Amino acid sequence: MITITELVTADFFLFALVAGLSLSLIAGPLGSLIVWRRMSYFGDTLAHSALLGIAVGLITNSNPQMAIIISCLLVGVLLVYLDKNPKISTDTVLGILAHSTLAIGVVILALTESVRINLEAYLFGALLTINVIDLIWVIAIMLIVISTLYYFWNDFLSVTVHAELAKTEGINVERMHLFLVLLIALTIAVSMKIVGVLLITSLLIIPPAAARKFAQSPEKMAILASLIGSAAVVLGLLLAFYVDAPVGPTIVVVATIFFLVLSVFARAQKE
Repeated sequence: MITITELVTADFFLFALVAGLSLSLIAGPLGSLIVWRRMSYFGDTLAHSALLGIAVGLITNSNPQMAIIISCLLVGVLLVYLDKNPKISTDTVLGILAHSTLAIGVVILALTESVRINLEAYLFGALLTINVIDLIWVIAIMLIVISTLYYFWNDFLSVTVHAELAKTEGINVERMHLFLVLLIALTIAVSMKIVGVLLITSLLIIPPAAARKFAQSPEKMAILASLIGSAAVVLGLLLAFYVDAPVGPTIVVVATIFFLVLSVFARAQKE
C-alpha cells in the first residue's frame, strides 16, 4: 500500500487538496450567509441546474465548465426574478426549477447517443480526477467570490440582519440579494467535481452550522466555518483513500461528524 508520504506528495492528491481547501475558504463566509438567510434550498436548486449545463455543454461541444457556469448564473437570475412574484411562493419556484432542470439534463444526456459520461462523477464528485485546468477554474472563482464578499461584507450583513433598515441606509437590497445568489451559483458551478451536484450544498452549510454555536461574531463564525471545512477536506481525503470510499461523500460524512461532536460539546458546555 502507498505510504502517507507518497500519497501527500502525489500530484493528484495535491490538486485535490488545493481544490478542496479553496472550496472550504469560500464555504466559510458564503455558507454563513446562506445559513443566516436560510437559503440552503437556493443552493440545492442551483446545484441541480448545473447538470443541465453539463448536458448543454456536451451536446454543443462547448467548454463544459463554461456551460455549467452560464447555466447556474442564468438559473440564479431567474430565481431572483421569480422570487419577486407574490403570486408564486418561493418554495414552489425552487422546487419546480430544481427538479425540472435536473430532469431535463438527465433526459438530454440519455437521448444523446454520441455522448457518454459518468453521471456518478457529477452527482457525487470525482475530486481525485481534478486536473490543472479544473484547479485554475476553482482558484479563479474562489478569488472572485472571496473578493466580492470582502468588499460587500458589511452590506451583506446589514441586509441579512434587517432588510428594511438596510434600505433606509441606502443599501440596494435587491442588488445584494442578486449578488449573493450569483456568488452561490459560481461556487456551485466549479464545485461539482469536488463533492458533486447532490452534496455541494451540504459542504456549504454544515461547517457554518457547526461553527455557529461557538462564534461570538459573524466574522469569527465565517473563519471558524472555513477551518472546519478545511479539516473535513483533509481528513476526508485521507480517509477515503485508505478505506477506498468515494471522496466527496466521505468529506461530507466527516463534516457531519464534526457538526455532531461540536453540537454535543456545545450542549455539554451549557449544562
